[in-house]
Amino acid sequence: MAKSFVDSKLRAGKVTVFEKVSCPFCIRAKSIIQKYGIKGDCLEFINIAVMENMSSIQDYLFELSGQRTVPRIFIEKECIGGCSDLVPLDSNGELEKRLKSIGALE
Repeated sequence: MAKSFVDSKLRAGKVTVFEKVSCPFCIRAKSIIQKYGIKGDCLEFINIAVMENMSSIQDYLFELSGQRTVPRIFIEKECIGGCSDLVPLDSNGELEKRLKSIGALE
């Protein structure tokens, strides 16, 4: 069930972030991502902390990315990692380039 849920959220032209809203790393990642003005249908934040199958979701995220921690950030179906992976992509311009390449920017 967790696999089908996660897989259904990952698609072309979309940025998907699995988060826990009280996590400081998730808050930081969210603020970085939101500054780009990504089109509404191209961005989804999913708060797994309120889901009954949170642990199963984290297990499947581990299968996909090698980490259970949040945030887990996906551009299309590729996991780019967590907040510590996002910061350098933002700083060196690679994040903006990738967002443009998938048509996610206004």
